[in-house]
Amino acid sequence: MVVPKIKLLHGAEMPAIGLGTYGLFEDQGVGEIRNAIESGYRLIDTAENYGNEVQVGQAIKEAGVPREDLFITSKFNRKWHSVIGVQQAWENSIRKLGADYIDLYLIHWPNPDQDKYIDAWQGLTTLLQQGKVKAIGMSNFKPAHLERVIGETGVVPDVNQIELNPYLQRKAAVDYHKRHGILTEAWSPLKPNNIVEHPVITEIAKAKGVTPAQVILRWDVQNGIVPIPKSANPQRQRNNLDVFSFTLDDAEMAAISALDQGESGAADSDVFGH
Repeated sequence: MVVPKIKLLHGAEMPAIGLGTYGLFEDQGVGEIRNAIESGYRLIDTAENYGNEVQVGQAIKEAGVPREDLFITSKFNRKWHSVIGVQQAWENSIRKLGADYIDLYLIHWPNPDQDKYIDAWQGLTTLLQQGKVKAIGMSNFKPAHLERVIGETGVVPDVNQIELNPYLQRKAAVDYHKRHGILTEAWSPLKPNNIVEHPVITEIAKAKGVTPAQVILRWDVQNGIVPIPKSANPQRQRNNLDVFSFTLDDAEMAAISALDQGESGAADSDVFGH
């Protein structure tokens, strides 16, 4: 299965859908991630805080796919929010992954209480200049955080990864990203669990002959958003990846977009982070 790629601001090409790996641990997790790679996933998303970079690296090794064909994302925690700290975080991550470079490296949360995310961003730009990463960005940053980063450093992120689903559409953030050429990546795109049971979703799925999850992921893709659904089930992994063989029409897209319930369900990254 061929997954389209999206060109990022700093030149890297990122697959239009990927695998989230939060909660995939130990030998079982290695097998689940390996199965996803063997099924065609090329974007694999992990993080220091997930505690499974070693498992991701082992799965990549076992799958036998050439490294240059994969797009590996990781993220670092608040303790590394300094120029030197980001270098140390990167060294830790590539050692665990068994890799020479990371395709996309992200600040996991802004943690504005410690007010060091500008230093962390400068550390990331240094890694980019050194060729140790192909793209840089952040996760869970609000437009106000991004505005400060861009204003103080002049460097626009390739990606901002945020919680996003049809109930939580983050329209202000997505609009800001589009204006600045930042790619929106959606974590937990299929949460909450009951979203796949909503009548709007299930009726479209029935009409298209696909799963409700596929409908949601296709809605992301057609909105220019890269979803990274997590699944340990091989059949669901394959289904989730197969969202390029059908399209949603304007009425279907609008019906899903009408499900937005506002920002109240999102974790507040001004007060939460690690």
